[in-house]
Amino acid sequence: MTGAIRNPLQWGVDGLGESVEAFGAANHSLRRPATECETTRPRVRRIGLGDLGIALRLGLDDFLAARTDVLFIGLIYPLAGLMLWAMTLHENMIPLLFPLTAGFALMGPFLALGLYELSRRREAGEIATWEAAMGAFATPSGGAILRLGLILTALFAAWLLTAMAIYASIYGWETPTSLRAFAEDVLGTRRGGELILYGCGAGFLFALAALSISVISFPLLLDRKLRVRTAVGASVRAVAKNPVPMLAWGALVAALLVLGSLPLLMGLILVLPILGHATWHLYRRVIV
Repeated sequence: MTGAIRNPLQWGVDGLGESVEAFGAANHSLRRPATECETTRPRVRRIGLGDLGIALRLGLDDFLAARTDVLFIGLIYPLAGLMLWAMTLHENMIPLLFPLTAGFALMGPFLALGLYELSRRREAGEIATWEAAMGAFATPSGGAILRLGLILTALFAAWLLTAMAIYASIYGWETPTSLRAFAEDVLGTRRGGELILYGCGAGFLFALAALSISVISFPLLLDRKLRVRTAVGASVRAVAKNPVPMLAWGALVAALLVLGSLPLLMGLILVLPILGHATWHLYRRVIV
């Protein structure tokens, strides 16, 4: 019966079933011939800084309209981040704490896929629940979405390797005795300053790469039947055509993620869903 209240177990079973169907559809689309994909290049529109504010406002509207389901999804992000922190500290891999936290944002465009689907469904007047968001992988471009997700995963791994290489070049293989001692060394010594300088420089390049290939490509793949290279090409052209707004968007996302990380990543429960919804509306303003 539509509108019936279901218990958490029933929710979980239904959600799991929809997830299996979604990944099955994505697996089928992995084998889809390229001739079934659209061949026309998406047209990129020029936008201004004001469009970023509009996208954020619409993203907030989506969040408020489906906040119960969105908060359920948003809870996943800080829990995953805290698990990474705990693993890093437990394994005495303190130098990886910041790279893991910063690099987590590189995966954001892929991890927010369900939020794009909620915004798309609300825009189309369809049911928008966390269970419906599971259908994001069942789109005709589900296979392309998975491929692009793997590309971001590889970029994330490359960032971690680079961060560790920078640390090793400055500190050798010296292991910090504690988080406090490491923080004091980084903030109060010359070699710590070098670590911050080179680490942030490399991190900026990785963030720019991730922004260029994924800022609108995931919503585009969700909305249209395209190949990965077509969607990535459109995203790169969007950044090239709108360098100031897109760099401002990247800076805004980074600033909000830092704020959302306090305290103990709990702010991400609100920040990430709003940014996810806003990204969908940014895509709508950029692609014709």
